[in-house]
Amino acid sequence: MASPVHLKLLSWRRLLHHPPLQTLIPSLSRFINHSPSDEPYDPPFSPVRKILTAPNKNHKKHVSTPSKTLTTDGVPVRSDLPFDFRYSYSETDPSVAPIGFREPPRFSPFGPGRLDRKWNGVSAPVEGGGGVGGAAGDRDSVLGEPLTEDEIEELVERFRWNDCTRQINLGKGGVTHNLLDDIHNHWKRAEAVRIKCLGVPTLDMDNICFHLEDKTGGKVIFRQCNIILLYRGRNYDPKKRPAIPLMLWKPRAPIYPRLVKNVIDGLTEEETKELRNRGLNSLALMKLSRNGVYVNVVEKVREAFTTDEVVRLDCMHVETSDCKKIGVKLRDLVPCVPILFKDNQIILWRGRRSQEDLVSQSDS
Repeated sequence: MASPVHLKLLSWRRLLHHPPLQTLIPSLSRFINHSPSDEPYDPPFSPVRKILTAPNKNHKKHVSTPSKTLTTDGVPVRSDLPFDFRYSYSETDPSVAPIGFREPPRFSPFGPGRLDRKWNGVSAPVEGGGGVGGAAGDRDSVLGEPLTEDEIEELVERFRWNDCTRQINLGKGGVTHNLLDDIHNHWKRAEAVRIKCLGVPTLDMDNICFHLEDKTGGKVIFRQCNIILLYRGRNYDPKKRPAIPLMLWKPRAPIYPRLVKNVIDGLTEEETKELRNRGLNSLALMKLSRNGVYVNVVEKVREAFTTDEVVRLDCMHVETSDCKKIGVKLRDLVPCVPILFKDNQIILWRGRRSQEDLVSQSDS
């Protein structure tokens, strides 16, 4: 009896002597005996050979001109803007002095030797106090004659919509220093720029409009909710724009005095604890979202203080640093007294004010 191995050999021999398969053996032998070294080496990502050409003597090499915001030949940039340079103009109060710094004040965010002003940890003060009167006269000359109603309607119709290409987003930093340069860059090719405001600065839109007009020299021609249209002026010349040295990095915020004390002024320790517990257990007046629009928050807090002594704002989705900024702005705008920041909850106390004053303030 034949073994299984012997049967397999017999079956292979029958296949090899099969007439149709014998015709394919010569063609298969070409691929079997083929050597890869017979063809030239051509990998799929081989480098492209550069064709060497003789240099053209008449061709002039393009030399980029230095920007006004950069130093040339090691000379610091001199700016004629008549105000102190800060990281944020709308979100900082120059009257409040810091009690410490998180980084050495000698490190200027403009870079070493790039600015002719000295950085003191908070700002770069202008030398000589600046010429405010001359700056106001230059602003009036650039703005020219006031726009007519038809011209304002035409500009508003062009720049107010969401698909506008000349838009700048203003975030929680407010009117920052580098934002001024972005506005002038848009003014090179457009008469106005659309500014969309979000976050903490929207609590005080009047403050944003003031600093935009004061620092850029433009004019706010339209404002609706958190949308602002800033007009450059009739006689604006992009070639004569002011030199704005850019900040190379965001400076760390200084350390300011504590916002909330352990015992509120004018109250005892027991009264302070009672107000805080009452605020935590009360219903939230509003629920604020991250980078939202807070235009109507001040008005609603004023109305709530006509009936309630303590108000709670739910800021569960807001960063802790933004909660502190919201409390500071409400303290000055409402006005009120922040008594607790806990678990992203803001507890506000209306203070010792009479009911008549609160009603008259909310009506106004």
